[in-house]
Amino acid sequence: MNAAELKQKFVNFFVSHGHVEIPSAPIVPENDPTTLFISAGMHPLVSYLLGQPHPLGKRLVNVQKCIRTGDIDDIGDNRHHTFFEMLGNWSLGDYFKDDMIPWSFEFLTKILNINPNDLHITCFVGDENSPKDEESAGLWKITGIPSNHIHFMPKEDNWWGPAGVTGPCGPDTEMFLDTKPELPEVEFEEGCKAERYVEIWNDVFMQFNKDSNGKYEPLKQTNVDTGMGVERTTAILSGFSDNYMSSIWQPIIKKIEEISNKNYVGVNHDSPSLQEESETKSIRIIADHIRASVFMIAAGVEPSNKERGYVLRRLIRRSIREGKKLGIESNFTVIIANAVLDNQNNFAGNYPELNLNKDKLLISLETEENKFRKTLDNGLKEIQKLIDKNKNVSGKEAFTLYESFGFPVEMVVEELKKYNLALDIEEFNAAKEEHQQQSRTLSAGKFKSGLADHSEIATKYHTATHLLHAALRQVLGEHVQQSGSNITEERMRFDFSHGDKLTESQIKEIEDLVNAKINEKLPVICQTMKFTEAQKEGALAFFGTKYPKTVTVYTIGDIGNYFSKEVCTGPHISNTSELGHFKIIKEESAASGKRRIYAIFIVF
Repeated sequence: MNAAELKQKFVNFFVSHGHVEIPSAPIVPENDPTTLFISAGMHPLVSYLLGQPHPLGKRLVNVQKCIRTGDIDDIGDNRHHTFFEMLGNWSLGDYFKDDMIPWSFEFLTKILNINPNDLHITCFVGDENSPKDEESAGLWKITGIPSNHIHFMPKEDNWWGPAGVTGPCGPDTEMFLDTKPELPEVEFEEGCKAERYVEIWNDVFMQFNKDSNGKYEPLKQTNVDTGMGVERTTAILSGFSDNYMSSIWQPIIKKIEEISNKNYVGVNHDSPSLQEESETKSIRIIADHIRASVFMIAAGVEPSNKERGYVLRRLIRRSIREGKKLGIESNFTVIIANAVLDNQNNFAGNYPELNLNKDKLLISLETEENKFRKTLDNGLKEIQKLIDKNKNVSGKEAFTLYESFGFPVEMVVEELKKYNLALDIEEFNAAKEEHQQQSRTLSAGKFKSGLADHSEIATKYHTATHLLHAALRQVLGEHVQQSGSNITEERMRFDFSHGDKLTESQIKEIEDLVNAKINEKLPVICQTMKFTEAQKEGALAFFGTKYPKTVTVYTIGDIGNYFSKEVCTGPHISNTSELGHFKIIKEESAASGKRRIYAIFIVF
């Protein structure tokens, strides 16, 4: 079964149970200041999970493009991916466990034809805050899952959320498939560690709210949020324990084999050599990172040293480093990107933005590769300087070269060998681990689910982005389009398309216009309408290439005489009078053809 077939079966199944298919949201979040990329299907639905009515109803289903960067260093094994597709269905205060668990069993066993005896299930074991999830376990038993295939696990395994300190949360139940049912059964945890029992689906039941005192209270609106990874499931259903052996990846991998003259050896191969394992890891990294880069550039991200651009640059440069390990000395990222574009029929979703932005993404990759190859040359010069000065290169210095120049540690080792010198690998690894710990701490709030911050001040700043957007278009021209935003408790940041640095008089005019609309005490009106109708009424909608047929539109001002009208999912205040005095504190370049504004509210 290929990815497109899996997606169609999943969507059709839930549509037959009253769900409405919604399009994949852009991987760059439209209205979520807490995350750099969409990393789960529920991210674009945050406001609706918190109680706002969705324009298409309470039962939804889709395939969502996702980017996860927290485990980039794990890429290279047989199952991790930076970009992936996630199948999901949601109940927004509608059905709950009684429906979802039987549907999960039916889809797995009747639609995907999985033998029920090959399934293992995990449920929450319970703790001092919430009870053992006997309800889910009982429902699984009724479907036909034997008791010895139902396993109770602690909170770290079978509990979701809250994303922040407080908020919606609840137990989940996970479905695992025995990939070697012909062998005698083993202990569940042993089978998971050996990757014999592989998770295939997860049903999250949001039924509690954790308050600021750490108390768990039942939610007024209970939700269901499920997730099934397309890459992993496609591989499993095709009989592969290695995700990269599926049709999603093989055409891309074969192109890497062709230009490197190296062979991909999957995990099913008997006794691969250490050299073959290393080459296979490099091939996986290149395939994964270039595919992710293609989707990121198509979404408007450009290589840079900040946030999303930094992630993209890191992926491209890591691909080039792995290419050097394979002996690829000439530019190759564009060749692999074309293989990704040629393989679109094997993805689950249909993404027209890839072809629409083909020229742009190929130029971006070529430019970045040329830039990085010059950086590698500079890295060689730095190594020579260190050798001339210190007669060696320390582990810390090697990590500085790795971090600053993206210079592979393997290349440092090779250069030192020319002088009969050795690198202190343990010191290098210690410096790398310290940096990774700092990075994880720094980015912890950047990759949350989006339920983390719908505070009063964040809601005010989000509404202010609409005012600023409208003011920029009025002062600078209608070529201005929002390209991103980020909100903290202290300030808002707004990125937009514009070529020139703003003058002091332009900044003052924009500030005065926003403050005038705040002082006019304009209402903020929420409406649900067809997307075509929203466009006719002048609503701005610049994010992504595809919107659902019915959307939520926020108007600031009277419906017939508005200042701002945008397709948006919230959150928003109800009147501009709730905002303080708006002040732009900084204006700078964000990228080529893009500017960035930082602003705050001043309360007098």
